[in-house]
Amino acid sequence: MSKRLFIALVIAFWTGWAQAQVVSRDDLLARSMRARAIEAVIWGMPAVNFDLMLQAAVKAGARENQIVFWSRIPDWKNQTLTPNPSTIYLMPFVNTKGAGPVVLEIPAASGGEITGTIMDAWQAALDDVGPAGADKGKGGKYLILPPGYAEKIPDGYIPLASDTDMGYALLRSNVGSGSEADVAKAVAYAKQIKLYPLSQAAAPPSTAFIDVVDVIYDSTIPYDIRFFQTLDRFIQRETWLERDKAMIDPIKSIGIEKGKPFNPGPEARKMLEEAAGDARGWLDIRYEGLFKPPFYDGGQWALPVAHDVTEGLANLFAKPNVYPVDDRGAFYSFAFSSVKHLGTGQFYLVTIRDKEGKPLDGGSTYRLTVPANAPVSLYWSGTVYDRETHGLIRDTKWSSRGSNTPGLQTNPDGSADIFFGPNAPGGKESNWVPTKAGGGWEIIFRFYGPQKALFEKSWRLPDIERVAAQ
Repeated sequence: MSKRLFIALVIAFWTGWAQAQVVSRDDLLARSMRARAIEAVIWGMPAVNFDLMLQAAVKAGARENQIVFWSRIPDWKNQTLTPNPSTIYLMPFVNTKGAGPVVLEIPAASGGEITGTIMDAWQAALDDVGPAGADKGKGGKYLILPPGYAEKIPDGYIPLASDTDMGYALLRSNVGSGSEADVAKAVAYAKQIKLYPLSQAAAPPSTAFIDVVDVIYDSTIPYDIRFFQTLDRFIQRETWLERDKAMIDPIKSIGIEKGKPFNPGPEARKMLEEAAGDARGWLDIRYEGLFKPPFYDGGQWALPVAHDVTEGLANLFAKPNVYPVDDRGAFYSFAFSSVKHLGTGQFYLVTIRDKEGKPLDGGSTYRLTVPANAPVSLYWSGTVYDRETHGLIRDTKWSSRGSNTPGLQTNPDGSADIFFGPNAPGGKESNWVPTKAGGGWEIIFRFYGPQKALFEKSWRLPDIERVAAQ
């Protein structure tokens, strides 16, 4: 081999190696950014979930420190995540920045009943309200405090210290039989709620109630560039919590930085869109994993919320060595509220599969037989959701049947058969929940005023069975 050829080969080798190193470095950076974007989706899910609800309220004409409400039993146009279309919903959106402490007055449980939870902007519970809350059904003035508030609290208030400027409450005015008269009564009772700044407590202004019953109130999670735009809006508005400061640099690397505009270029935008899709798939796998173990041995029903999440949401993640970001992300990908004391005022069971373990199919017909003497002091209901979006199935006649459904048929032994499918079985329309062919569905079975037999499991909710169309 000539000296010239040897030198040429050496140069070629080192040139190729250097080029490979450049490609490898670029590839590593791209993979790192994509991984950080996926983590941003998982970590930021409750914040994005909250902001999407806030933006839906603003789009409907509401402002901060006003109450969004549904003046009738909600239908599919309530596109929040897994809502309960058997009750009257109210959602006060609170902002203490500038306004200072804000008062949320809950009326006494006389002639009606409000249940629900007041939360910070990360949807961690500050406290429950109503009979299962701090006021124990006697009514009370909940005082939502700005971060770091240190002034003396006036007598007669229930102080709630928040780590965020904004927050909201998910409140339900419980409906008796579900008749038009009972719905109207629940709405009138709900309008006794008051929301105003503490600075105006001597002469509180009228509370603004914004009716959204006829608008499409969409806060389903968008797994595309809109997710990151929403997360950026939240980051610009709220101060960093101490527990989350480790995320400052990771989200900065994908273009989200406090005080700076979020404006990704075409390549970055494409990467973020792909990362959002990856995160969606990962969260769904995590969600399905939460159905094990089931609530009943050998059954399909479960409460798909990890214990560390329910505990952390109730105590603002106070446990020093636990911060369940992954399972929290999975939870807020399909739900939009937390509870301070789960199992006191309400309890939920969820399934995505039938008795045989097969995914619930919108083109098939199913039956759920709810045994007599359900362990509730108020009511039970079963609500169907789109498996893809976790919202109510769009353009359906109704989404839920329950013990307070007018005209619900019961069997001679007191049980009730609820049917699910694209068409109502003959003579059973009042006991039927419509589904749509071409998609999957899931169901939440709610127990309001749950009783001991539920938790002792001496009363068991059977699995859903696929049946021949009638």
